[in-house]
Amino acid sequence: MKPIHAFQAEGITAGYDNKKILHDVSISIPSNKISIIIGANGCGKSTLLKTMARLIKPTSGQVTLGGKPIHKIPPKQLARILGLLPQSPIVPEGITVADLVGRGRFPHQTFLKGWTKKDYEAVGEAMEIMKITEFADRHIDELSGGQRQRVWIAMALAQQTDILFLDEPTTYLDITYQVEILDLLTDLNRKYGTTIVMVLHDINLSARYADHIFALHKGKLVAEGEPAEVITSTLIEDIFGLHCTVVDDPISGSPSVVPIGRHHVNRELIPS
Repeated sequence: MKPIHAFQAEGITAGYDNKKILHDVSISIPSNKISIIIGANGCGKSTLLKTMARLIKPTSGQVTLGGKPIHKIPPKQLARILGLLPQSPIVPEGITVADLVGRGRFPHQTFLKGWTKKDYEAVGEAMEIMKITEFADRHIDELSGGQRQRVWIAMALAQQTDILFLDEPTTYLDITYQVEILDLLTDLNRKYGTTIVMVLHDINLSARYADHIFALHKGKLVAEGEPAEVITSTLIEDIFGLHCTVVDDPISGSPSVVPIGRHHVNRELIPS
């Protein structure tokens, strides 16, 4: 089990180009758990993740890690604790899988010190976890979308951080790759106790894989807790404007959202 680093945002207001997107948001990330941030497009999910990762400076409030303001933590020290996979990362031209994964070791290296045995072991383990060892010498641009995403996650894993932030790690992937990647991240959490925070669009996958859910609406935190507490037909209608019913997932037992459209209505299943 990895050490516990209390990660909190307190009264965060933040945005871009003088436009406020988050409004007085306070959250505490459960340690050694998988947390997922949900909400409609433009509600502030990615902004919250970037603010907590120190990519965006809040206009008010603060983010603390282990009780210390995150902006006071030296960048390399922070990178040894927190790994971040942003949306749509840019692939360096002509780079191989092993080279890209190896870039995750940068926070652990010094100017005068070359690669150590631990660096090589960390890269090898990250590729093994993500099942990309066989692609080590291939160029990134030769891989499929799902394979590329596994490489990016492996690079984050090679940092060997206690906390991992992922912004839409399953975007543009078909359902097979989505489930595979979420299963692999769950393996990582259960084996090493890595604290994982993700932004996901798919509500049902969020409910299935999350230990804790944060629901945002128009830049404000409107609900949080275990999936069974948060995912209700009322909340989904409030934050997504979607008329739906919520049933138990027959596989996981987690709440599953069933949309109610105008053309496919079974009146017997709709709660009165």
